[in-house]
Amino acid sequence: MFIQSEASPNPATLKFLPGQAVMESGTAYFASREDAAHSPLVMRLYEIEGVTGVFFGGDFITVTKTDDQDWAGLKPPILGVIMEHFTGGATLFTDGSAVSAHADSARIVPAPPRL
Repeated sequence: MFIQSEASPNPATLKFLPGQAVMESGTAYFASREDAAHSPLVMRLYEIEGVTGVFFGGDFITVTKTDDQDWAGLKPPILGVIMEHFTGGATLFTDGSAVSAHADSARIVPAPPRL
């Protein structure tokens, strides 16, 4: 599996493209570790020191980091977690609900507005 990454307008955020669908519909933003309780992928990403936000789009995942962390050190473990998730066939959410329902769930903080 090859996962592409792209810079974003925010230097603290990097976009990861796993080459397949992430969310069937809608989006989901996880602003904290507590928001990640129902997503094994997000929980694993938050285990990486320096991760401060995760966003799921249709075919991408963005990860936001703290200012004191460098992408050179963060990118390899993030890629590893994403690759393990998709190659292992893991579910995006643990409670078995439809993915689109999670995008509207109170557990997931709405994505910040785009500037």
